[in-house]
Amino acid sequence: MNIQEVVLRHLKMELKFPFTTSFGTIQTREFILVEVKDEQGVSGWGESVAFMSPLYSEETLQTNWHMLEDFLIPMLKGKEISHPDELVELFASIRKNNMAKSAIEGAVWDLYAKRQNLPLYQCLGGERTPIEVGISIGIQDSIEELLAIVKKHVEAGYKRIKVKIKPGWDVDVIREIRRIYPEIALMADANSAYRLEDLDLLKQLDEFNLMMIEQPLASDDIVDHAMVQKELKTPICLDESIHSCEDARKAIQLGSCKIINIKVGRVGGLTESKKIHDLCKEKGIDVWCGGMLEAGVGRAHNIALTTLSNFTLPGDTAASSRYWEKDIIQPEVTVHDGLITVPEEAGMGYEMDLDAVEQFTLKKKVY
Repeated sequence: MNIQEVVLRHLKMELKFPFTTSFGTIQTREFILVEVKDEQGVSGWGESVAFMSPLYSEETLQTNWHMLEDFLIPMLKGKEISHPDELVELFASIRKNNMAKSAIEGAVWDLYAKRQNLPLYQCLGGERTPIEVGISIGIQDSIEELLAIVKKHVEAGYKRIKVKIKPGWDVDVIREIRRIYPEIALMADANSAYRLEDLDLLKQLDEFNLMMIEQPLASDDIVDHAMVQKELKTPICLDESIHSCEDARKAIQLGSCKIINIKVGRVGGLTESKKIHDLCKEKGIDVWCGGMLEAGVGRAHNIALTTLSNFTLPGDTAASSRYWEKDIIQPEVTVHDGLITVPEEAGMGYEMDLDAVEQFTLKKKVY
């Protein structure tokens, strides 16, 4: 492949409802859509998951645009690429900026799969289809509202319910869900809202038979998580702490977690995601694919990744209609009884709805 042209688009889409976590509320999702074109005019598509503010990580939409425009696109454009894995070495001189790297790498993976005339999941080595998916529910104004949302998605057949927690919205909330739903697969996501001194509170969550507690401590920590995991029966899942396969190796060696959430953007792309998956499979650590309020392109890439054999737990890749009145792909992602049928078409398996892309585009630049 020789990348002849790259197009960046800044899109803005309204969520159906506000999504609240321990670090803030999101109602409008703005993101970068990346299109790469080869010498034959074939397009591949990728999506940046960075937010407008540096709340989840230090990256933002604006910093991603800067990194893509001034560094990554010049490094890639005109280069002869045999396989997307080569981008890891190509971009190695750029420290971090994983979400920017992932956005353009994902587009190259989509293009590569199309040129191979294979679905993306097969190019990644995936085999599990259909895939099981869960739902992620933000912090609500009341427990009653939360229970109504839980009820809706349990009845829809989602295979796992994830609820966001924070100090003051934790033990009592989980207890009430468990009172009504004693058997559902349930997990709590703290998004780094607690500290080591909260250990006694976290230990109270052991009584609820949770699948996991996700990222209870600081976003850059693996040491204190190891201390907490030794005290808890409930598995700890690391999210924000894992940015690479090396991070995963260290966390596993320290005993910091029993589960890892692989987010493609957070770790720098599909190639690094595969490496983390393979390491965790070797070490007996379960993995699942987390969500970042992706639109259709990012959602499609998550689906392809989740077909790898060690994605043993349901991920966050819900239906498009869970978040959007209209998505930017055709057909939209649909979920039936908690399962997504993985598309068999070449590339990411979904067509771009270019009218929708145009409708949501605030800015476009061609390189």
